[in-house]
Amino acid sequence: MLRFLTAGESHGKGIFAYLEGIPANFQIDFEFINGELSRRQRGYGRGGRMKIERDRVDFLSGVRLGRTLGSPILMAVWNRDYKNWEDIMKSEPGELPEDRKVTRPRPGHADLSGVLKYGFNDVRNVLERSSARETAGRVAAGALCKNVLRELGVEIGSYVVSIGRVGVPKELYEDLPFKERFENAERSEVRIPVLDPSLEEEFKREIDSARKSGESLGGIFEVFALGLPPGIGSHTQWDRRLDGRLAQSVVSIQAIKGVEFGAGFEAGRLPGSFVHDEIFYSEGRGFYRETNRAGGLEGGMTNGEPIVLRAVMKPIPTLYSPLRSVDIKTKEPFEASIERSDVCAVPAASVVAESMVAITLLSAVLEEFPSSNFDRLKVAWELYRREVKNF
Repeated sequence: MLRFLTAGESHGKGIFAYLEGIPANFQIDFEFINGELSRRQRGYGRGGRMKIERDRVDFLSGVRLGRTLGSPILMAVWNRDYKNWEDIMKSEPGELPEDRKVTRPRPGHADLSGVLKYGFNDVRNVLERSSARETAGRVAAGALCKNVLRELGVEIGSYVVSIGRVGVPKELYEDLPFKERFENAERSEVRIPVLDPSLEEEFKREIDSARKSGESLGGIFEVFALGLPPGIGSHTQWDRRLDGRLAQSVVSIQAIKGVEFGAGFEAGRLPGSFVHDEIFYSEGRGFYRETNRAGGLEGGMTNGEPIVLRAVMKPIPTLYSPLRSVDIKTKEPFEASIERSDVCAVPAASVVAESMVAITLLSAVLEEFPSSNFDRLKVAWELYRREVKNF
């Protein structure tokens, strides 16, 4: 069973990821993991923090000479900006002057609910941990999981299909192979799945317009996973259904408000014959579908087709055009203000979602094929793939 946790604060010493259950003797691709961390920081519309941090992973335990030991892995992504915040973020005992406390909760954030829940008189005790900076830990852990899955022949990617009022017409990309969509997205500042300079400029103008207006923008992205055989996950209990687990993992990302698979909500407006995927069989290929309206998941399990999920991200709630709130100390109204913020982080969120999908899928794979050694995992995996293909 794979166990995954993160720790750390936005302006603390760093962000940390804990992974337990990765089989021993797996050769880690450090360049790949650092590349994934870099991908999280890109995207048109990002704020000033991305110019400060240059994220790289530091393995603190569980790895020796580049290979996993089978013991818990602790990963650190150090915050370069900590030196500018050490006086108010240090762990050593001390008293914070009243004028350094944050007493003004921002609408749309965890600020007020967290203060009321824990009884704090300083909003910073909440906002530091609820910050999306925490996703650096998710991406570090997710990159290692992607690294393992790639060695098993599983590829995960994503691309953005809309930001604000601007979208990519489905007919422009629906016939493109998933890998091509991903490659196109990697060459785009807004991560769209087609190489279309005029459309990319339209996305950028939408973001620029929001920036000038003091606004922020959300959007929709898709994540896919290729190479999974049928039967990963389970129909036997609610908490083992893979679609439910994937939905929870992606919705847990800051500002994500919904997830759908395959045809998604559109399935509620169509008759059954336009929703369900017919089953076919051919020698050498085995069972397959000619459509993938289920998004690669049926009955809580993979069905052998690509997993395709779509997620919506709300606009970032920290706005340059202030929203109204109430001071928790004085109870007086005020207009929220900020130091720096992203205008749009949808491209980055799609990268984080890839990591959460990777963590969830690898966890399900390791439940199906428990192994303390990666070589033995790979043997069991290949045997199963051949078995279901030749059933």
